[in-house]
Amino acid sequence: MTTRIPLMAGNWKMNLNHLEAIAQVQKLSQYLTDAKHDFATAEAAVLVPYTDLRSVQTLVDSDNLPIEYGAQDVSEHASGAYTGDISADMLKSLGVKFCAVGHSERREYYGETDALVNAKVRALAAADIVSIVCVGEALEIRKAGNHVPYTVDSLKGSIADLSPEELAKTVIAYEPVWAIGTGEVATPADAQEVIGALREAIAEMYDADVADAMRILYGGSVKSGNVAEIMAEKDIDGALVGGASLDPEEFSKIVRFADHA
Repeated sequence: MTTRIPLMAGNWKMNLNHLEAIAQVQKLSQYLTDAKHDFATAEAAVLVPYTDLRSVQTLVDSDNLPIEYGAQDVSEHASGAYTGDISADMLKSLGVKFCAVGHSERREYYGETDALVNAKVRALAAADIVSIVCVGEALEIRKAGNHVPYTVDSLKGSIADLSPEELAKTVIAYEPVWAIGTGEVATPADAQEVIGALREAIAEMYDADVADAMRILYGGSVKSGNVAEIMAEKDIDGALVGGASLDPEEFSKIVRFADHA
């Protein structure tokens, strides 16, 4: 029986200034507290813009909130003449636990490759920050029936040559591009097919124990109305939530998926 603790990570994308972020986290905490959510059964995290991190850190630390927080991207460089970049050590100094890398929007709009994602994962692991490594296929790849090999190959490139210790500091997120922000959602069986294949690939690259310990999330139009069905699949360990995470009440219901299974 798996001991993987589900993770619900809300990706705010480029939304909410630092004052709005404080109100957002306070509301989320209140909804979860009122519902008497047991954080041992599902972890809640928010991935916020860089400008919100210090405010969220101060709030979480001062009020001892059981909500984790993280960043949406990181530089592959440790320091230097890289104007606009943010290093893993900078994030570490703000108490960041998670950081998304290789999100489909970064891959599509900024041309990020699996090799670049791999370098970012290594940078985060060195700073003891958990990477949320995003992989997934576009609609044309899905229609051609190549979604499983495509996504597995992307995963292999993104985690290539990581040590077991580095891999232990990663979470995988399967996000079919065609289901992000479109209202479309992969069926639970669709998600399980790919996520199961990703877990098998990790077992082949490392071993069965490493694969069994790996948390693999689903991302793509996740809502409170469909999360329980998605989470019922054996290999799905949580969700990377986009738009719905901007509604604290709705996101709290997603975190509490077991309450309405």
